[in-house]
Amino acid sequence: MSGRLIAVVGPSGAGKDTLIRGAMARDPALHWARRSVTRPPSGTEPFESLTEDEFDSRLAADRFALHWQAHGLRYGVARAELLPMEDGATVLFNGSRAALAEAYEQFPDLQAIEVTAPSVLLVKRLAARGRESADEIADRIARSCKELPEGLPLRRVMNDGTVEEGVERLLAALQPVRA
Repeated sequence: MSGRLIAVVGPSGAGKDTLIRGAMARDPALHWARRSVTRPPSGTEPFESLTEDEFDSRLAADRFALHWQAHGLRYGVARAELLPMEDGATVLFNGSRAALAEAYEQFPDLQAIEVTAPSVLLVKRLAARGRESADEIADRIARSCKELPEGLPLRRVMNDGTVEEGVERLLAALQPVRA
C-alpha cells in the first residue's frame, strides 16, 4: 500500500473525533476510516452501529482489518475503509491504545497520534457528553494511562485550547517525518 495508516488514540474526552473532523475539513486528501461499534447511533462520530450478532457475522467473514474491545463495546475497522491507502491516501482511524500492539503487528508502517488534554478538561468534556455516570467517567480517566507499543512512531497533540488550535496541532502532527 502506498498511503499511510494513522491511529488517532487518546483518552475519552480528549477531542479525537472533533480534531479529525476539523482536519478533514481542511485537508480533503485525508480519509477518516469509519468504525463499526456495538452501540446505538449517537453523537457526531461517523460510526456504523452494529448488534453483537452483526459484529460476529462480519468478524467470521473476515471483513474487519482491525477489531478490539474497550469500555464494554466492540469496535472494528472494515477492510474496505483502508482501500484509499492503495491510492496514496492518508487514512485516519479513531483507535484504542489497548489495541495498538496488535494493529502495529498487522500494519508495520502504522503511525500513531496521541491526542490528550488535562484530566480536569477530560472530566468536563465527558460530563457534557452525558453518556456516562460520574463513576464511569472516573473509571475512563483512570484507564487512560495505557502504555504504547515500543517502536511505534508516535506524535502527541495537546488539545487544551480552542478547536482551531487543536486542529492546527493535529495537522502539524500529520505531516510526514522528513529524513
